[in-house]
This record gives sequence, structure tokens and C-alpha cells, in this order.
Amino acid sequence: MQRRNFLLGSLGVLPAAKGLLRDNANQDDPGVVYVAAGEDRFQTHREVLGGLQIDFKVSTRDTNNGLFIIEHTDHAKSGPPKHIHHEQDEWFYVLQGDYHLEIGDKKYVLAPGDSVFAPRKVPHVWAHVGEGQGKLIIGFQPAGMMESFLTELAKLKGVPSTDSMRTLFAEHGMTIVGPPMKVG
Repeated sequence: MQRRNFLLGSLGVLPAAKGLLRDNANQDDPGVVYVAAGEDRFQTHREVLGGLQIDFKVSTRDTNNGLFIIEHTDHAKSGPPKHIHHEQDEWFYVLQGDYHLEIGDKKYVLAPGDSVFAPRKVPHVWAHVGEGQGKLIIGFQPAGMMESFLTELAKLKGVPSTDSMRTLFAEHGMTIVGPPMKVG
């Protein structure tokens, strides 16, 4: 009798477990997501900071906010201000071009095929320093507000003022702690 009750009770848990798995995998349940080379997940190329192109490859909606991946294309030597992500780890993978990164007090020179992991709460800054175009794959984990940040940044035309940048960073869980890396 007790065994029968246990088995019947266990069967009642299966629908709930299925729901948990589905929620953890993806709230919108779009299934497999394919994004072709040179394309954006939502067919929207975003231009930020007066000329950087950002294409979303894996959206927060695809991962229940667990992961966000972008392709970042630099058309000139440049990079963001030195900053801290309070809630996200950031991973960089160089597809094309040469990049310099500083994470904490460590400096890295990256070429195509190189990658580096920047843990949350550690100041970092980076820049494309090579000739021609540079291209990175950048992953954020957990995704947090990074997708929203880049969407809002793209709405600001040209290079925003320092005050606008500080406010936007702060609204999305980051703090600017220094200027962009000098590229010469």
C-alpha cells in the first residue's frame, strides 16, 4: 500500500518537473536559434559609440537571462571606458584584428583565436589596436541587463557625453572607473 502511494505521488511530480525544465531552458521556447554569419538574432545591426557595430547572436530570451552573446565589430581603433560589471562575467574571443585588454592589473595582447575571461567586479578596459577592422565575440554570464544596455546605447546617436555614459552604465549594473584605453 505504501509503495503504491509512493509511485502515484511520484507520477504527480512529473508534470511539475517538466515545467521546471522548460522554464530553465527558455521562457519563450523558440527552440534552436540559428543566426547566419554577418547577421543579427533580430535582423537589427546596432551602431554604438559613433561607429561600432553590435550584432546579437544569443539573446537573453533564448537562455532565460542566463547568457548573452554578441558579435562586436570595430571599424577603427577604439574601445569602451574602463568599467566594472557588478553582476556579469565577460568573455572575449577575437575573430579578427588585434586587441589589448587590461583586467585588474594584468595586461593582455590578443590576436585572432585568443580569448580571455574577465570576472565580475574586476575593472577592465579594452581596445581594438590593429589596422583595419576588428571583430570580437563577447559573452556575458549571467546576461543581466547587458542586452538592454546595448539596445539603449544604440539609441544614442554619435558618441554620448561622459555624464550620459555614466548614467547609462549605472542604470545597467556597471560603473565607469576610468577613461577608454589610449590607442596610438
